[in-house]
Amino acid sequence: MKTDIEIAHEYKMQDIRDVASGAGIGCEELLLYGNYMAKIPVTAIDESRIAGSNLILVTAITPTRAGVGKTTVSIGLSMGLNHIGKKAIVALREPSLGPCFGMKGGAAGGGHAQVVPMEDINLHFTGDFHAITAANNMISALLENHLYHNQNNGACLREIVWKRVLDVNDRTLRSIISGVGAKANGITRAAGFDITAASEIMAILCLAKDLEDLKQRIGRIILGYGHDGTPFYVDDMGVAGAIAILLKDAIHPNLVQTLEGTPALVHGGPFANIAHGCNSLAATKMAMTHADYVVTEAGFGADLGAEKFFNIKCRKGGLQPKLTVLVATLQGLKMHGGHDLSKLQEKNPESVTRGLANLEKHVVNLRSFGQNVVVALNRYATDTDEEIALVRERCDALQVAFAVNDAYTGGGAGAAVLARTVVAAIENQPSGPLAFTYQDNDSVEDKIWKIAHNIYGARNIFYYETARESLRKIEELGLGHYPVCIAKTQFSFSTDPKAYGVATDFEMNIHDLIVNNGAGMIVAIAGDILRMPGLPKKPQAMFMDINGGVITGLS
Repeated sequence: MKTDIEIAHEYKMQDIRDVASGAGIGCEELLLYGNYMAKIPVTAIDESRIAGSNLILVTAITPTRAGVGKTTVSIGLSMGLNHIGKKAIVALREPSLGPCFGMKGGAAGGGHAQVVPMEDINLHFTGDFHAITAANNMISALLENHLYHNQNNGACLREIVWKRVLDVNDRTLRSIISGVGAKANGITRAAGFDITAASEIMAILCLAKDLEDLKQRIGRIILGYGHDGTPFYVDDMGVAGAIAILLKDAIHPNLVQTLEGTPALVHGGPFANIAHGCNSLAATKMAMTHADYVVTEAGFGADLGAEKFFNIKCRKGGLQPKLTVLVATLQGLKMHGGHDLSKLQEKNPESVTRGLANLEKHVVNLRSFGQNVVVALNRYATDTDEEIALVRERCDALQVAFAVNDAYTGGGAGAAVLARTVVAAIENQPSGPLAFTYQDNDSVEDKIWKIAHNIYGARNIFYYETARESLRKIEELGLGHYPVCIAKTQFSFSTDPKAYGVATDFEMNIHDLIVNNGAGMIVAIAGDILRMPGLPKKPQAMFMDINGGVITGLS
């Protein structure tokens, strides 16, 4: 059986200028990165054309550690839509080096539903992640320099909340001591790193309209607090413009292609378990400017990615999705049905039936946002017709459209049935006006409660004293109107990653609340979630190599 990278190597890529031209994007607008990648300036977004485009969100049931193939379905659906004669573009997030070299090995789709050049997309791409890392850490360096040179002038901070970031899974950097050694090395203090996907700069990039908006948002970032509780902002150092310079190219969406030449905008990469989990608003609007159907995804399960897509991205961007596709796999359903995790490929209709409760909960949640839902079963070679029929029957009972996705093996033709099902659902019963889980004027506590109780199923929320103190600070600063981004495990509705199925009657612990003032949201740290992941016992890096210029081990 051919690997993903072998399949990708067999495809003869089109010149990116031809891909852009087919989408109605003028070649003179492109910022070329070789023959197969380009950036499109945000000035190519036309707000007047966006309302006429059909935006489709792809989300998923609660995933297994191997995922459910949501990116593969997103790419395949866009290819399937073009296969049946529709004009479609897919808008995705950029892969992070941390998971690529850790557990995943890549995030550019799979089989015959990939975006290419997959090696470049997975490994450095156009440098956006590096630019975000540099911008974040330049702020850290400038802050430390400001405090060092003004420490005798009363310019000290009681608390510094800004962390450095790195696009690498490295648990040893979560908590560090900086400034150790000679006095000239700076002020000795406790510090730490997050992964780049968790940086507020990443969230800002994915929500900013243009470079000027990006610069203004950077200036509003809160770096720490003085002894009187007064926030200290990036603007207080007068360096927002300098930081924006580092992001002058990163702000523009990246254009690549699928294995069938479908245009793909791949831009931004926040994780949904620790950030808002969506590709950039600019990329989504760019796609909607140039296509009748736009397929986008939100990370992990619908309780994380879709909730944040609706309550944060759509709220801030004024988006109105026409449909949500909920991806499921038989292996994922078996896991949620209590089947032995080492035997998920084995036939077990009973586990599938029990696991359908997880799918049903996600359907109920998505409908609470006013969404019409199509369930896409991402088919694997070990799936049986009997088990697939169980999923179809449950969807019929829920009055949810159902289709099997075979894009992994069949490309656009393999996703044609799903594409026709999606088009029919949009034409016959498009989603209604978006209904948010909470209102802007709800308190932060009420927002967290409404998400935790209505979306996750929590019976109670416990706030640690650090979180209580942060709530008081948020109220004092008048920032309670911001939407809430809950950071929690992706493997369960609860904060227990092993509580499969539909967790009920559980208490959610909130350890802290982080103000992302530039991004305009409050990040609530729930359970034991970490913003700097570690590597597994056998990281994917052990299986990656390059010989004669040919890379292996990416998937």
